[in-house]
Amino acid sequence: MIRILIYILVGAVVSGYFFSFGFTFLPPGINTKMILAVIGMPMAAFHAIRNRSLNIDKGLLGAIGLALLFSLVCFYAVDYNNKADYAYATYFVSFFVWLFSAYTVCALIHAVHGAINIRLLTTYLALVCTAQCFLALLIDNVPTIQHYVDLYIDQGQAFLTEVNRLYGIGTALDPAGVRFSITLLLIAAVLMKDNEVRNSKRYIASLWLCFFITLVVGNMISRTTLVGAILAALYLLWYSGLGKLQIRYGNPKMYSTFALIFIALLALTVYLYNTNDVFHSHLRFAFEGFFNWAETGEWRTDSTDKLNREMWVWPTDTKSWIIGTGLFDNWVYSTDIGYCRFILYCGISGILIFSLFFIYNAFVFVRRFPAYKSLFLLLLLLGFVVWFKVSTDIFFIYALFYSMDKVCVDDWCD
Repeated sequence: MIRILIYILVGAVVSGYFFSFGFTFLPPGINTKMILAVIGMPMAAFHAIRNRSLNIDKGLLGAIGLALLFSLVCFYAVDYNNKADYAYATYFVSFFVWLFSAYTVCALIHAVHGAINIRLLTTYLALVCTAQCFLALLIDNVPTIQHYVDLYIDQGQAFLTEVNRLYGIGTALDPAGVRFSITLLLIAAVLMKDNEVRNSKRYIASLWLCFFITLVVGNMISRTTLVGAILAALYLLWYSGLGKLQIRYGNPKMYSTFALIFIALLALTVYLYNTNDVFHSHLRFAFEGFFNWAETGEWRTDSTDKLNREMWVWPTDTKSWIIGTGLFDNWVYSTDIGYCRFILYCGISGILIFSLFFIYNAFVFVRRFPAYKSLFLLLLLLGFVVWFKVSTDIFFIYALFYSMDKVCVDDWCD
């Protein structure tokens, strides 16, 4: 029982990292990610002193250099345009906050399990995402739970309630969808690549269950989840061999468990769709494009229509194309599209460096984990695809991998 409580505690810490949120009783701007970073900084320093070595990862040094360069370009854009919008001019601060908070998460997992690897990270992220999906449904259906969440958790609930969107704890809108997408990709990769998972029916069943719950409910929270679901499906089709009508990995546990869980959850989803008005509404929102395609022959959603109609906003002069306008915050140009917002803020020069930053991170781990090469290439693709919909930063997942390696090198739990 104590062991289970410890696992739940670790899961809560992972959730506080992955889906960071603030508290109503703390000053604005302080969130769980920052709290974990404050813990992680002295922890990393202590381990370095104890091991008598800074032991800085060469791959991480390159990432630090690119993060600083991007910050400098953004600072120049702000200064050159005589603005005071430092949204990404201080990106190096966000970079180190993610890094040290990730170190806390990885160190805690290592302390509890005596190891830290992609399988363990994926397991925790899968369970956390599934828990957030259930929390979102509970908050939406149980007013008492919603009351207490809104009383203590600061996450912009007024807007979420106004637009009638599902939310968990720190889990809402496109940031949640990006995190769900990343987790779906990780689950697919571990199911195909990790032998310990592939040889355990319980592990396989748990991950497939998390996959489908996150796919369905995650899309109810944010339709950006669909991007990760499509990429994960392509990954699964390729590595299973089903896309070529041949099974590359002969593992009856994998496919029989998949079939049973898929059929059971499909039946439950159809039942709730036809008997529960609230679930009916959320499901139609989640898969609006597919419903429109089936009913009208046209794949479209209200959000994509709005993006195409209103949000492709570009600079109007050469200077702004090159170095931007120095404006990003407060939805100043009335667009969510990442490519537009980054170019408008720091120009093509800034977005090229930011893109190189993510390309660099992806290829660091392509080389470090060759068995998961396709995973990191798809994570890179995911980052560039979601920029068509929203400006986002997925360094938080790379921070976990950098920290995982650092914790393993420190080996401080032994």
